[in-house]
Amino acid sequence: MKVHVMPPSGLALIHSMSSTQRWSEKAWALLQLLLVASFSQAEDPVCRRIGDPEIPQMSKDGDIILGGIFSFHNTWKNRQDTYMHKPLPLQCTSLEFRGFQYAQAMLFAIEEINNSTDLLPGISLGYKIYDACASIARGVRVALALANGNEGVSAPSEAPCTRPAQVQAIMGETFSSPCMAIATVIGPFHIPMISHYATCACLSDKTKYPSFLRTIPSDYYQSRALAKLVKHFGWTWVGAIRTNDDYGNNGMATFTEIAQQLGICLEYSVSVFRTDPPDKIQKTIEIIKASTSKVIVTFLSPSELHLIINELAQHNLTGYQWVGTEGWILDSESAAVDRHHILDGAIGLSIPAALVSGMEEFMLNVKPLNSLSNELFTEFWERLFSCKFTQSKSSTGNQRECTGDEDLFGVQNSYTDMSLMPAFYNVYKGVYAVAHALHNILSCNKTCNTKVQLDPFTILQHIRKINFKTKEGDEVYFNEYGDPAAKYEIINWQPTENDTVDMVTVGLYEASLPAGKQLTLQNKSLIWAQNSQQVPVAVCNEKCPPGTRKVLQKGKPVCCYDCLRCAEGEISNITDAITCVRCHPEFWSNERRDACVKKEAEFLSYEEIMGALLTAASLFGTCMTAVVALIFFRYRQTPIVRANNSELSFLLLFSLTLCFLCSLTFLGRPSEWSCMLRHTAFGITFVLCISCVLGKTIVVLMAFRATLPGSNWMKWFGPVQQKLSVLGFTLIQVVICILWLSISPPFPFKNFKKFNDKIILECALGSAVGFWAVLGYIGLLAMLCFILAFLARKLPDNFNEAKFITFSMLIFCAVWITFIPAYVSSPGKFSVAVEIFAILASSFGLLICIFIPKCYIILLKPEKNTKKNMMGKEAPKAF
Repeated sequence: MKVHVMPPSGLALIHSMSSTQRWSEKAWALLQLLLVASFSQAEDPVCRRIGDPEIPQMSKDGDIILGGIFSFHNTWKNRQDTYMHKPLPLQCTSLEFRGFQYAQAMLFAIEEINNSTDLLPGISLGYKIYDACASIARGVRVALALANGNEGVSAPSEAPCTRPAQVQAIMGETFSSPCMAIATVIGPFHIPMISHYATCACLSDKTKYPSFLRTIPSDYYQSRALAKLVKHFGWTWVGAIRTNDDYGNNGMATFTEIAQQLGICLEYSVSVFRTDPPDKIQKTIEIIKASTSKVIVTFLSPSELHLIINELAQHNLTGYQWVGTEGWILDSESAAVDRHHILDGAIGLSIPAALVSGMEEFMLNVKPLNSLSNELFTEFWERLFSCKFTQSKSSTGNQRECTGDEDLFGVQNSYTDMSLMPAFYNVYKGVYAVAHALHNILSCNKTCNTKVQLDPFTILQHIRKINFKTKEGDEVYFNEYGDPAAKYEIINWQPTENDTVDMVTVGLYEASLPAGKQLTLQNKSLIWAQNSQQVPVAVCNEKCPPGTRKVLQKGKPVCCYDCLRCAEGEISNITDAITCVRCHPEFWSNERRDACVKKEAEFLSYEEIMGALLTAASLFGTCMTAVVALIFFRYRQTPIVRANNSELSFLLLFSLTLCFLCSLTFLGRPSEWSCMLRHTAFGITFVLCISCVLGKTIVVLMAFRATLPGSNWMKWFGPVQQKLSVLGFTLIQVVICILWLSISPPFPFKNFKKFNDKIILECALGSAVGFWAVLGYIGLLAMLCFILAFLARKLPDNFNEAKFITFSMLIFCAVWITFIPAYVSSPGKFSVAVEIFAILASSFGLLICIFIPKCYIILLKPEKNTKKNMMGKEAPKAF
């Protein structure tokens, strides 16, 4: 026996294929059994498939044959093979009307094309359609049958086992996992495969699946659209359930990735499959029951969805907001299965609605299905019309007898439901895509060139380039990944009064639009879980209000956080703020920490009570000084006024007036001129004042020295020298002030540091050296004056002025010594008040101690205001 292994028309059909193609692990064991080989005698070589032939469930001859793989059943019986005998064929169970509807859509398209004079004129299309039973293994098997056929072929020695492909393209399969396996097998042969419902993004990989195309958008877009839809409603804490196959796993993986980028967290993510044991399904239900999220995002096929909702119904678990994909959101059968209304209010994505003229009437005419194989036709017909043929083994007397002439008038079941018309339209578009490619290859005009040798690779290249419009006006084309443009409708399940569900289109998602305009919702009222009008809340924590920031909880996802109040001086004016923003230095946070308010500017003003009292004290001191000056002027010829240089007394009174008035410059809002004036005026007037007092003290000392025999002290300190000494002492302070103002003058300054909620308007010193030089010079003169006056306090005289000067200087020094710590420790405007108080206190001390005793004598004791009394000799009183 001789084995010849060669691909028909370049199709590698045996183990040599494994050396050039990397096989999927899922299909490897199967492909070992499905290797196509030819067994023949050396003298009469014939190629044929090993094993039983695969007979199509529906077929029709034509000039060009198209293949179809749909699932007329959705499951199969598991068998334990002992490998002691030939394995039995796969036994399919659970008839699925959807597969028949897809097949009918394909037949409708072929019928239209065959009757058209514009597309493939003179060319008839035939078909071979197989039932894959939703099985990966059977899907690959029937795909090889479509590629090779069942007939034996003689194998000439020059080209052993070669022949053209039996079909030019394959329509199907419905699910992603079978498509991946089938596309892996037929990809090296370049046979086009166009799926109407397989959405796994992995199928866009042209290195793995070079001949795969589809008329439904990839889950690459659907997963993103689903994540944006969830984010749109503010759901950041959701559960996720997926079918444990390539469709569910890949779709959910992409959704999870995008969801994390959008700040959405998954509380749980579980997978289910229709063949899972009951205990695994039970664990899934327990996870859902224990969760806190009330929103469930699904990537499920209808079979797995039915399994889940039936279990939830048994546990009476309702009130969940379901978010679905195109896999079930438009499936009326799922709505029929949901008798406990668990899915009411569901929202999800669907391929856009479609209406193909004539398709519904064609599909409801079941006569063309007479071409089904006898056994499958009997099963389909009996299920469709709920009847039994008399020859049927399962016939019972309780059901009416089938005649074969029944029609669907008045019949309502999942076959008559046209809710999946968009998917049927995808099958229709796939057939037309192949037809347009063939039309171009055969150079069809009024007739087609039938001499052109067709091969799958050429057809595949032309399909990738096609761009046409269907009779409904929809544009059909494929991008570089074999995918169509991504566009979805947003569907909402809205329960009605008659216990049914309306699947209402409430929005649109179009991936080709800019990011901010892809998702649009119409002005329609949405119905949510438990027939609620309010959007469900799905968050791990309530949103952090303005005035707080998010702090992640240790060991939990980023969606779980605590809300921490912003610190003083910081705000957040949005919900769920990540950080608090510090206010500008001139602003401060309000009580709620959600806005910055302008700080209150604080300075010592005339209007407030403290400022008014200090102003009154200043004016009172000025008036008091003026009254004293008037008294002295009125009694200027009296001995008590003339006793110690009346000119110095009037100069001293003038300087005290200036001292009282200079305190007013410290009140009011600081300005550039007021800051320079207040310190220089204070420094110069006080030096002038102390210089006068110092001059009077020296006069006292000189006067008593002059009474000694032979003394000429007064010659050296007469009136002129006294005036010059006052002028000299004052000029030194003037020079200091000029230098201070020239180098670094005081300036208005906003102090933000002393108080958080206030701005202290104050005068900055500019040069601290200048300030302390001014103050130090005043202190130096005051101390000198105090020492001299103290030394002269016991000199004999009825009216010794040195005693009063000593007292005044004692008060002066005490005030300014206590001023320093009080000034430094006083906050804000109170430091200015302390400085004004020191000026007024020291001024009042000088005025009262030096001049009030004289005024007392002048006004109340005039008998003592005589020269004799002034020159009287009395023992001085000690103090």
